[in-house]
Amino acid sequence: MQRYARRNYENNYLCPSPREGSFNASILQKVREIFETRHETYQVIDLYHDGFDPVFHANELKEFSQGTSPNELVNKYQKIIQETDELIFIFPIWWYSVPVVLKGFLDKILLKGFSYTETKYGMRGHLDTINSVTIITTGQSPKWYIRLFKGDGIKGTLINGTLKSVGMKRIRWIHEGYITSSSRSKKEAFRLSRTDMYRKRDTK
Repeated sequence: MQRYARRNYENNYLCPSPREGSFNASILQKVREIFETRHETYQVIDLYHDGFDPVFHANELKEFSQGTSPNELVNKYQKIIQETDELIFIFPIWWYSVPVVLKGFLDKILLKGFSYTETKYGMRGHLDTINSVTIITTGQSPKWYIRLFKGDGIKGTLINGTLKSVGMKRIRWIHEGYITSSSRSKKEAFRLSRTDMYRKRDTK
């Protein structure tokens, strides 16, 4: 269903895993094959397999203002985030925004103190060690329509409002629209073109 991925030249990470058999899953699989061919290590965070709950519960909200969480998965994911310099998100767009499981993931992981500090001048992001982020999305609506007429939930909210606010840099968004009506060959061309950029990366 959805996926978030991240890679470090020594440790590559692919996160929220999409539904098995989906087009997004095939993109993840292709990226994994490239990493393995290049003998690069990587980790897949599968929120569904882990049983991640995107809903805030009373015990979590009690600690939220302190920037802590009683959720062991949250602490595990935060440690992973701290150890990378590149992230890759791969997910379908639902109602012109991110799927709820990814929204909940970001809400619970990007806590005060961990991802940012509040100053008198505003937020100061702490995740500036993540110097490259790639967001690959799919959906029926084309990118221009999402940006101009449906609130710009990816560029405006996810990228500018969230990821940049916590210090992440060099963020690019790649989108494939008309996904339900695209031919198999067009989907394959998109999948190959978007994963080849990792095949061509310098591993230094």
